[in-house]
Amino acid sequence: MATPATTRLMMLLAFAASLAACGGPPEEATPSPPPPWLGDDAEPADPEAIRPFTIAVPDAVLDDLHARLARTRLPDELRGGGWDYGTPLGYLTELITYWRDEYDWRAQEARLNAFDQFRTRIDGIDIHFIHQRSPEADALPLIITHGWPGSVVEFMEVIGPLTDPAAHGGSADDAFHVVAPSMPGYGFSGHPRGRGVGPEQTAAINAQLMARLGYERYGVQGGDWGANIGRWHAVNHPEPVVGLHVNLAMALPPPDEVPPGGNRLRDGAALQGQENGYSHIQGTKPQTLGYGLTDSPAGQAAWIVEKFRTWCECDGHPETIFSRDALLTNIMLYWVSGSGPSSARMYYEAFHAPTFDPPVRVAVPTGVAIYPGEPFSSPREWVEAWYNLQHWAEMPRGGHFAAMEQPELFVDDVRTFFAGLR
Repeated sequence: MATPATTRLMMLLAFAASLAACGGPPEEATPSPPPPWLGDDAEPADPEAIRPFTIAVPDAVLDDLHARLARTRLPDELRGGGWDYGTPLGYLTELITYWRDEYDWRAQEARLNAFDQFRTRIDGIDIHFIHQRSPEADALPLIITHGWPGSVVEFMEVIGPLTDPAAHGGSADDAFHVVAPSMPGYGFSGHPRGRGVGPEQTAAINAQLMARLGYERYGVQGGDWGANIGRWHAVNHPEPVVGLHVNLAMALPPPDEVPPGGNRLRDGAALQGQENGYSHIQGTKPQTLGYGLTDSPAGQAAWIVEKFRTWCECDGHPETIFSRDALLTNIMLYWVSGSGPSSARMYYEAFHAPTFDPPVRVAVPTGVAIYPGEPFSSPREWVEAWYNLQHWAEMPRGGHFAAMEQPELFVDDVRTFFAGLR
C-alpha cells in the first residue's frame, strides 16, 4: 500500500506530466527591446555583433525606487505566523528600510562591472552575458546558467577562482574561460515577445552563444533552471559539450520502478506541498503576478527573498548565509530591468511545452553535486537511468544556491569533475 509521502510524490509527478503535455509548438521569437533606459541599444547596427556592455542604471530609476520604498504600503499579519504564511512583516520591514537608507547600488554596480560583460542578439532576443576569459590561454570554456529567483549575481564569488585558479590557491591546469548568460527575460537580457521561449529554446540560445564566441569544445554547468537548460543543451547540442555538471539533478523514476521511501525527492515533494505556490502561479498566470512585481519593489523583494530563505541551508535565517547587500543586489537585477513578469514566464513556457525534460538519456559525461539543503534532488539510481553519470559528490553543506552559498565547495567540485575531461 502506498504511503502518504509516496502518494504525494506520484501526484506531483503526474501533475508535472500533465502540464508538460498541454502545450503546443513554440512560436517564433520576435525582437525584444532591452529595458527602456538602455536607449539606443534597442536597435543595434549589427544585431549579431558581440557588443561590450556596462551596467549604468540612471539616477532617475534609483530615485523612483527610493520614492516607492518610502511609500510602501505594508499589510498586516497574524500573530506568531512567522514564515509559515510567507515573508514576515518584521523581516521585510527591516530589509526595505536597509534598502532605502543604507544599501549602495552604485558600489554593487561597480563590482558587477569589474567583470567583462557583453550583449548580442540571438533568435530575436538581446542576450546579456559575462564573458571572463582566463589568463591561461588553454583554459577550458565553461558556460554557467542560473535559474529563478537567481541571476548572474550568484556567480560573483566563483568567477575569479574558476578563471584564475593560480591566484586563488589552485592549479593553472584547472582554469576555465567562464561565460555566464542572463537567461531570456532575466536581468539585462531582452524580454521575449512571443510564446515558447522556455528551457529548450534557451539551451539553443546558449549553444549559439558559445559558437558565436568561437568555442568549439566546452563544459556546461547549471543549477535550478540552469540544470534543466544544461540537460537540453547536452541532448540537443552534444557535439561541442565535453561534460555536463549540475547541482540540481531531477530525474523521473526508471520505467516500472515505484518511488522508494526515505529519499530526498520524497522529502522535497512534501516540502513542495507547502512551498510550491510560486510555481503554480508563475506556471499558469505570470502576467497577473507581474503587475505587482513591476509596481512594488517591496513585493518583488518579498517574492524573491522568501525562496532564498526556504531553499538555502540557513536554518531559517538567510542572512547567516547571504549578506543583505548580496540579497538586494540580486533583487535589484529584477527591479531595474523590470524582469519580474518576464522571468516568471519561464515557468509557463516550461510547463506548457510538449515535454518538460528531454525524453532521452543524456549521453555526455555528467557530474552531479548534491548539497544537503537542496530540496529537489532525485535518488542516484534515478539519475543514473537518465544521465551518463561519471561523478556523484555529496557535499558537506550548502543548499539550492550552491555557487552563492558555498563558493569554495562549488569551485572545487567543478574543477574535480572537469579535470578528467579537458
